[in-house]
Amino acid sequence: MASVAKVWIDEDCITCDACQDICPEVFEVTDESSYILAAVRTDGAFDRNVGGAPLVGTLGAELGDIIIEAAEACPVEVIKYELVTDGAAEAVAEAAPVEVEAAAPAAAAAVAPAAGVSDALNAVFAGDRSINILFGSQTGNAAGLAEKTAKLASNYGLEPNIVDMDGFDPARLATMKRVMIITSTWGEGEMPDNADGMWNAINANGPALGNVHFSVCAIGDTAYDEFCKAGHDWNNKLAALGGIEAYPIQECDVDFEPPWKIWVEQALPMLACVDESGTLQVELLEEMMAYGAGDDDDVVEGDFAPGIIEKADLTITLEVFRYCPQAGESGWDTLTCAVPGHATVQDLLITMQRDLDGSLAFRRGGAAGTPTTGVRVNGRIVLADCAQIGDLTQDGGRVRIEPLPGHPVVRDLVVDTARYEGHRSRAEPWMRTDPREGEHLPSGQAMGTMDSAAATALHQAGDVVSFQLIQAMSDTLPHDQHYEGPGVHFQQWLRVLDPRTSEKQRRSIMTSLQEKDGVWSEADHASLMRYGEDGRLAARALNEARGALLNQSRYGGKSGRLVKWYGRSVKWSGNVNETTLYRQVLGPLGLVSNVFSGVSARMALAFTRNGGPPIRGLQALLVPPAGLGRIPKMFNSRVENYHEVVSLFNEIDQRF
Repeated sequence: MASVAKVWIDEDCITCDACQDICPEVFEVTDESSYILAAVRTDGAFDRNVGGAPLVGTLGAELGDIIIEAAEACPVEVIKYELVTDGAAEAVAEAAPVEVEAAAPAAAAAVAPAAGVSDALNAVFAGDRSINILFGSQTGNAAGLAEKTAKLASNYGLEPNIVDMDGFDPARLATMKRVMIITSTWGEGEMPDNADGMWNAINANGPALGNVHFSVCAIGDTAYDEFCKAGHDWNNKLAALGGIEAYPIQECDVDFEPPWKIWVEQALPMLACVDESGTLQVELLEEMMAYGAGDDDDVVEGDFAPGIIEKADLTITLEVFRYCPQAGESGWDTLTCAVPGHATVQDLLITMQRDLDGSLAFRRGGAAGTPTTGVRVNGRIVLADCAQIGDLTQDGGRVRIEPLPGHPVVRDLVVDTARYEGHRSRAEPWMRTDPREGEHLPSGQAMGTMDSAAATALHQAGDVVSFQLIQAMSDTLPHDQHYEGPGVHFQQWLRVLDPRTSEKQRRSIMTSLQEKDGVWSEADHASLMRYGEDGRLAARALNEARGALLNQSRYGGKSGRLVKWYGRSVKWSGNVNETTLYRQVLGPLGLVSNVFSGVSARMALAFTRNGGPPIRGLQALLVPPAGLGRIPKMFNSRVENYHEVVSLFNEIDQRF
């Protein structure tokens, strides 16, 4: 039997619940990612465990095979683990279980002496090198920065531990030598939801932090009076409890990446200079910064460094939307410039911000399709960190960059997605299952089964880069604040398709989709289909949802009756044409309306798609009933069976 020493979750988890179904003793799937339970870790934290905290006691040996099974079942392969080997196996197996509430962070193994550094710096590297990165996040921005900070911490010989403030006991801060806090401010100077409990607890009974070195990164919005208040509250509280501010608080506006980068490049090496005794060795800071920066020019022969496919330079006219919330004014910055065709939209914006106007606000990504970097460029909704200029325009063309539609603009190209998050929260598209038959875990709990074909189909049905982008593709959303939007409905429909979803949740979702602000609020899904493959995928899914609702209601209600009677007319005539359409939508007045709509004129002048003689068109008006197939087919579509009405309706629903 395999024995697992530690297990962690990489980025890009799709929250499919597979790992939790297989091994709920270790994994728990949240809205954002799969997490490693606090009770099974030596550090007692509840997060993705990117710091690699070991498993407690003999748990790794008892559940080793099941943990590995969960990792192998992960469809995106983000579950990573490390096996216990030789002597290390005994050390982990004999470790006593740790109580989560009272546990102190596990002492990290001493870092091996680093080559090319002073003895004094090597002395700092000895002993406990843990650093705890706590985040308070409402929309995920602070959590994302915490993960990026953790990745950089290892450059300075630190062993990072990301800590969600939700449920964290502030008394444990007293056992830590190095603490970083990254927090946003919500509303009018309030703590984010996941930090509220810890904030109340530390105010009620705050521990003495005389041996704790800390630094705070505060995210806020200058459009609000209480800018970065939550971050300042934490900074002041830790200082009041005796904590030592290793690096001053860093304030970040809506474009938080640049100031965060400044902060992390200064705060991390400073905290890395805290030695085993808890003393800050400031005199080693310069050497520590050089050690952490490394030498970017050192490339070992044989290393693989993927290159960029270069494209020719383009001369473009760049137009960027600008909005100042303080003045309430908006406009456009326009300039002509030459850029490489392989440059991304984000590259263009970064250059403009750096060289022309430092106040330009936009969301940055990691050059890998970050979902929050969406903008509209030349009418197309794209991700700024991966969309290349050469794919959006040609030499001498225009690049017009606007914020995502359907969301309130905060500043320039930054939009507020709170309304989307609110609709999504109320729609509750997350997984709720029934007890299922299938394989059983050692605990006796059924984990259920899903064959590979169903899993593949489910993944393909929802394979889009961002549901927020789908939300922005709607033509209806900007004019109807109560409409939940296609991004939310798409997620709900995927839950309906998931065979693991409970029948109770499936019925609840179908009821929600049928309601006033459900899928019928979007008059025309063609607005989605014009936005590329992701839009077409969403449109097809939402049309499937409409079809399912029509079948479920037996073609009742306003939409159902319209489809039913139109379908009967099509079935009787065997053709789809405009007279049939008018007759069913307008009733007896439909024929009369043909005279005023231009249909009669087009038929009389032989403006028909099939080029038939005009008399054939006039015959349908002169010899009623109309719609019996005599009028040339305006849609060039034909149905043979009544069950095809649903797809027919989906094809022409914009006409109603």
